[in-house]
Amino acid sequence: MSETAGQETKTEGAYKGGAGQYYFDVPTLTGVEAGPGYAPTVGPVVEGELTQVGVMTIPAGQSSAPHTHPNEQWIYLMQGRLHAVVDGVEREVGPGELIYIPAEIVHSVDVLPGEDAKFFTCKDLRHGIAGTPA
Repeated sequence: MSETAGQETKTEGAYKGGAGQYYFDVPTLTGVEAGPGYAPTVGPVVEGELTQVGVMTIPAGQSSAPHTHPNEQWIYLMQGRLHAVVDGVEREVGPGELIYIPAEIVHSVDVLPGEDAKFFTCKDLRHGIAGTPA
């Protein structure tokens, strides 16, 4: 765990919402490595009382290997195209689409060539932002 402005976070390097911290200028925030050992995913993370959010980037042509985590996750794709697999169900995903990943379900993505994938993600705080390779 780390501390931001005197408040603990589940994710090392995350920012903490609340206690007067209500607004965050995302492009100016320092990013964290969100997929150590399984994905080249980087972006800032902000934690509240029950949820954590991040704006993450995975470079074009890169992958997030199959992994899982004990918290459920939402991914809203803002840029790029993904080949996503959630619990064995495959789909190509583009900007404006939303992916739901239940807790403990194996999932992965391949970022299609041409453009980095940028996505907004939200997870509950049962666990930090990073998962475990499957």
